[in-house]
Amino acid sequence: MPLSPKFHVVIPRDIRRALALVPGQRLLARLVGDRIELVPIQPMSAMRGLFAGIDTAVPADDPERHASAP
Repeated sequence: MPLSPKFHVVIPRDIRRALALVPGQRLLARLVGDRIELVPIQPMSAMRGLFAGIDTAVPADDPERHASAP
């Protein structure tokens, strides 16, 4: 895969399709040893429903625990 004079790289079609990459998609580039990793950055909307069904009940705070605080 050649690096263009402007340092652009074309991601092969099979990889783009496998990762469902779209034009304008943001990628995180990071150096790992002697190689570059490109990691797709997902929008927060992609997280919707990720924790569906999780128990979100939070136990009440113990008021006596805070009574001795200065």
